[in-house]
Amino acid sequence: MTSSKMTPSTVQAAMKSPDNAAFAHAIQFSRLPLCITDPTQPDEPIVFANTAFCDLTGYAQEDFIGKNCRFLQGPETTKESVTQIRQALNSNEVTMVEIVNYRKSGEKFINALQIGPVFDDNGKLIFRFGSQMDISSIREKEREIAALKTNELLHRLKNIVNVMTVVIEMTGRSATDPVQYSKKIADRLRALGQAHFETISNDAPTVLHLEKLARTLLVAYAPLGESQIRIQGDDVEIPEQSLTSIILLLHELATNAVKHGSLGAEGGLVDLMWQVNDAGDLHLKWEEYNGPQVSQPTRESGSKIVGALIKASGGSLVLKWPSTGLIAELTLPLAQGAAPL
Repeated sequence: MTSSKMTPSTVQAAMKSPDNAAFAHAIQFSRLPLCITDPTQPDEPIVFANTAFCDLTGYAQEDFIGKNCRFLQGPETTKESVTQIRQALNSNEVTMVEIVNYRKSGEKFINALQIGPVFDDNGKLIFRFGSQMDISSIREKEREIAALKTNELLHRLKNIVNVMTVVIEMTGRSATDPVQYSKKIADRLRALGQAHFETISNDAPTVLHLEKLARTLLVAYAPLGESQIRIQGDDVEIPEQSLTSIILLLHELATNAVKHGSLGAEGGLVDLMWQVNDAGDLHLKWEEYNGPQVSQPTRESGSKIVGALIKASGGSLVLKWPSTGLIAELTLPLAQGAAPL
């Protein structure tokens, strides 16, 4: 296999030799799409491809043997990815490039293409291999997660502005000293901002205590501070996989309470209680008092996102709207060992 004029027929013949038979069989029937090109021929044509390559691209061997791999490119194939491939070919190093390719049907897919050289015993380049992997679904999932995170952040920013407005208005009602008024506003807004930054940060600890988490969030949201909240529950560690659901739920409930419920009223109160049963399930109850009369809203808004996350985690969220104030009841299975301390 050291000839500089290897053709599809000579490749096939060489791979059928006794020494190469097992190797050839493994390549031919591998589930990983593979093709081999001949860099010693003009335009480096494909001289071999396995069944998985044909299944991935929709092309039969007679469609592409003797052609350069660029036949898989199309309208959305970027110049940057083509340049990366060219650089990989020039460097003769194993390289992975993500490139938009097209099946025979015209359907596009994102190809995680790995390219590498094959040398003979004398160090001469005789072939190049290319392995393909369709990662379209992976990238689409990543895009959906990124979009969800963006929407969540935008939703939080909108909530922060609304909460700040109520904080300023309620603090101003009883203010008599401009200096004290400014200090109260600054302290409350600083606490609100810090609560958001701590729960958004990628550097947040993987485990948080529910009591500390709940108190930090609710004191930050309550316009009149700790006098508006009552917290009671076991000392529970919340594992990383449950943090997002609980944090978003508390943010959503607190924001709603400031805008429409008891935290927006002078004498308004919120009771937050929880316990963990022997099975490791967290039961949390949020109940509002002394606020304006409430009724079930016609729009789900942010609660829809929170509910979807809780459901995906195997939990449930029940919202009730008695006239006296919103009641929210959460049941969420925690990781093994996340029982009361």
